[in-house]
Amino acid sequence: MRSGSPQNITHGRRDKWDTAGLLLPDSAATAGLVDFRAMFGNDRPVEVEIGCGKGTFILARAAERPEINFLGIECARSYCEYTADRVRRAGLQNVRMLPCDAAEFFPVGIPDASLWRLHVYFPDPWPKKKHHRRRLIQPSFMDQVRRALRPGGQLLVVTDHRSYFTTIRSVLLEAPGFVPIAFPKMAGGEEELVGTNFEKKYIAQGRPFFAMALMRYV
Repeated sequence: MRSGSPQNITHGRRDKWDTAGLLLPDSAATAGLVDFRAMFGNDRPVEVEIGCGKGTFILARAAERPEINFLGIECARSYCEYTADRVRRAGLQNVRMLPCDAAEFFPVGIPDASLWRLHVYFPDPWPKKKHHRRRLIQPSFMDQVRRALRPGGQLLVVTDHRSYFTTIRSVLLEAPGFVPIAFPKMAGGEEELVGTNFEKKYIAQGRPFFAMALMRYV
């Protein structure tokens, strides 16, 4: 997720954040397959958001669905810490945050058929052609998504970048083991689909965004 400069949230605040028990250690990203039951202390379904930014979506979703566990993955440590502190202040028990690169973490950290839903909202489009290899949505990543989702599990993707969406759509439609589905509404606002900071901003500006959802069927 493109979240802006981390300095926007760290000035005069970082030393006051309390992330104990909510922010997973860096070592968790390379320690092997995670044990979600041990992580959350229960066997509830697990949803993952990649690129949480300031945590607007994951906090709202977790508060609305306490019967679901949420793992937030954010490569910017300051945003990960900030979101973990917001989770603590909100009194949510069903969220954990992990600072890492999701593309590197998924193959080594997410167990087979362990996720009910994967949220990818406004991923960095890396618009320069020479940087396209850094984009998250690639065929190799979709192999990991298919492996990680349970049958019937869903992948939800939203972007504001029209050109990147063309690529995303092509990659998703060509990925084996998935079927396109209607995008389930994830937010309460009348015009909102997911309620992230980016989406709220684009709605206010009248800018378009593009969404696609898949369900794993095999």
